[in-house]
Amino acid sequence: MFAKLSRTGLLIAAIGIAGCNDSSMKDFAPEANKPLPDKILADMKAKGMARTSSVMARIFKEEGKLEIWKAKTNGRYDMVASYDICKWSGKLGPKFTEGDRQAPEGFYTVRPSQMNPRSNYHLSFNIGYPNAYDRANGRTGSNLMVHGACSSSGCYSMTDAQIEQIYAFGRDAFQGGQTEFQIQAFPFRMTAANMARYRNDPNYEFWKMLKVGYDNFEITKVPPKVDVCEKRYVFNQVAADGATFDPTGPCPPTMQPDSLKSAYSAYQSTYEAAFNGAVKASVPAPKPTIAGVKEASIVSDWSKRRARGERVPIEPPSLNSDGSVTETARMGRIDSPAGRKMAALDAEKAAKKKAEEQRLAAIEAAKAAKAAARAQALAEKEAAKIAAEAPVATATVAPPSEAAAAPETQAANTDEGTVTKLKKKLLGMFGG
Repeated sequence: MFAKLSRTGLLIAAIGIAGCNDSSMKDFAPEANKPLPDKILADMKAKGMARTSSVMARIFKEEGKLEIWKAKTNGRYDMVASYDICKWSGKLGPKFTEGDRQAPEGFYTVRPSQMNPRSNYHLSFNIGYPNAYDRANGRTGSNLMVHGACSSSGCYSMTDAQIEQIYAFGRDAFQGGQTEFQIQAFPFRMTAANMARYRNDPNYEFWKMLKVGYDNFEITKVPPKVDVCEKRYVFNQVAADGATFDPTGPCPPTMQPDSLKSAYSAYQSTYEAAFNGAVKASVPAPKPTIAGVKEASIVSDWSKRRARGERVPIEPPSLNSDGSVTETARMGRIDSPAGRKMAALDAEKAAKKKAEEQRLAAIEAAKAAKAAARAQALAEKEAAKIAAEAPVATATVAPPSEAAAAPETQAANTDEGTVTKLKKKLLGMFGG
């Protein structure tokens, strides 16, 4: 039965096979022509794979894996290599908009023109985002890659040694006549246990749709034929009577081999039993996922401000289930020409502000000094006036006959003390 399914899968997968032309071969530079390691070549030979046989890739975010699958002589695919993804950005869930830093999820196509041997990230290839599904659903973004350098802002980043091998798999398949290869990008391995974990997630319906393609590959071990109609993916469907698939239009009448339908039905029965059991089981908590277009827009705005060189929270903001937004307290600015320009402008603005503050402080200090001088002069004038009006006291001891004059002397001394106190008070009032 599986041999028949394999032949059926090959028929409906419609992988383009054609002679390699000069333009596609020129896409490869000598530095991108490293051969695969002898061990991998030996493993391929043991599994019945030619070096130049067709290739396919699968990506699993949560597990952090990128798998390479190659066609065997019987037409079915087998995994030949698995790599730990060095970095991918964003959360589980699809990419919605330019700047949301989400690594895409879905079914993508890579052609020779998307291979870049002179990448700034060692080697790279564009995965083909946005595809027909993304465009039909208004999703935007560009330059989404699998590349080296272990640095990601929406891409799947590998180490340089890893990307050399991954790149070589694609290069060799193109040299063997494959005109395009498929990349299947998933949030996680779409097992019953994982689907049960995320059954309440806002992205669950999208993931259920991807799982149909995942299941088709698990059954046939052949990359599924992928089309889009009614803004959704359809897999391994053949349009009847020459009809075509319109990504935004109604799905045409389709047909599918009975053997594939029967195999899929049996596969689903087993899956549903496992899913129901997983719902009741104790499982690890789900990982963070993107909360739809709203969170994507918030992160996109953060990315735009960051790209302009503005000071923004170091980490992208997150939208909480209650609608609030969480941002890290630590602020920073990207080290880029725009960032350095903004930093210089901020420094210039801060210097001007400080100079103006110092100027105003000097003016206030001058005003205070002038007021203090006036207060000092006024105090001295008042003190002189009081002193001039007060009687002069002698320093001699009064004889008994002059005892009656003692009160007058005491009064004069009292007046002098009053003048001194008044002078001090006036000076204190005016800062003297």
